[in-house]
Amino acid sequence: MSLRQRIIAATILVVVLTVLASVVVAYLATESRLGVFVDQIGDDTANQLSQGLSRAYTEAGGWQTAAAVLAEAGFSYEGVVQREQGEGGEENHVEIFHQDPIRVVIVGDDGRVVLDNFGQLAPGDRPASLDGHRESVVDLAANQTVGLVHVDVNQELLSSESHGFLSTLLYIILIGGVVTIGIAILLAVWLSKRITAPVQALTEATQAVARGDATRLPVRTSDELGRMSEAFNRMSSTLETQRELRRQLVDDVSHELNTPLSVIQLEAAGLRDGLQSPDAASGQIIREVERLRGLVTDLDSLAETDHGELQLTLEAVSVEELLNAELERWWPRAQAVEVELSMRPAGDLPVLELDRSRIGQALGNVINNAIQSVEAGGTVVLDAREEDDQVLTIAVIDDGIGIDRSDLPRIFDRFYRADRARRRGVRGTGLGLAITRAIVEAHGGRIEAASEGPGQGATVTIRMPT
Repeated sequence: MSLRQRIIAATILVVVLTVLASVVVAYLATESRLGVFVDQIGDDTANQLSQGLSRAYTEAGGWQTAAAVLAEAGFSYEGVVQREQGEGGEENHVEIFHQDPIRVVIVGDDGRVVLDNFGQLAPGDRPASLDGHRESVVDLAANQTVGLVHVDVNQELLSSESHGFLSTLLYIILIGGVVTIGIAILLAVWLSKRITAPVQALTEATQAVARGDATRLPVRTSDELGRMSEAFNRMSSTLETQRELRRQLVDDVSHELNTPLSVIQLEAAGLRDGLQSPDAASGQIIREVERLRGLVTDLDSLAETDHGELQLTLEAVSVEELLNAELERWWPRAQAVEVELSMRPAGDLPVLELDRSRIGQALGNVINNAIQSVEAGGTVVLDAREEDDQVLTIAVIDDGIGIDRSDLPRIFDRFYRADRARRRGVRGTGLGLAITRAIVEAHGGRIEAASEGPGQGATVTIRMPT
């Protein structure tokens, strides 16, 4: 079953269960309230008739007008001619054909029946017992009880009427439930399509990415589905960038491998054919092998940082001695390309817990990049100082080709090489600064680059906590 079908089925199931629960609750609640309503009818009717009969008895001095009180209240005899003595001695004939589902029996203080609106008891009968609600009838003038009024609600008739009402109510609720379910199905179809459409688009885009095609998802909302599309687009951009960087890496590594291998092959052939002296050939071969070893070392360092296997051997290191050692190490290289390499005088620099070889590798990468980016006659300056916030700052400043502002955010990415460095023929695979950043961050520091633009030089700053 697809996701869309599951959403539709779940929505319909929830609506159906809700409608059924509403029907059951409404039916039981209505039935319960009808029972309470019936009891309330008995109490209220008995109380009202008691008051009316008490006033009529007091005014007439007896039960003569009791039938009129019942008729006025709507509780009269069925098919019985009621005779009342009117003015002038004339009899008024009132025929009553109405029957209520409520039986009213009036009993005098002697226990004899005065009136029974259902006609089941004749006047003067002595009933053994009467059901229903009972209230006293009082002679208001003498403040004396003169009888009782018994009100018995016809439960059987009311039950049939209430069941008819409940059946009608149930029918209406079921019709409403069917309409609700129909609307819910339409909404479920629309909602499921709205939810699954981005998922389907994501599936197709993922398959396109797996085939190597760059694709983007449209972002139309700001909800979870919109954020999912944005996250996929960022992932796709990252994968595309990494794919391009990987391609560049293959090109760079191929070039870096091809050049020394070609030189080694030529030197070996010249040595074999007697065209090259052993000393000259061996020296050149050794230099090219060292170049290859440097490339392999960079790749090994990259693998360590990728897998989180960068291990540090910390020891107390004098920062001043470390910088002097790096200055001495790279001085011959700078002199060979006619670049002035120097260090600005600094105050007392601290002794830090560092991995000497790793930090030396990081500084060496930065200094080597600076030397390569400077024209003959240019300068590279090392500047170190301890700032007030207990941070040691080491800056490598050059006046070389500079860095485009668009390249600054990516200068420390793996395999990334700026276009100006490529056009200038600067050797490298784009791994050095990425490895440097990993080493610095492993020591709890951070590294950043700054440049005013092409031809304005660059500054790479390492900040280490003291």
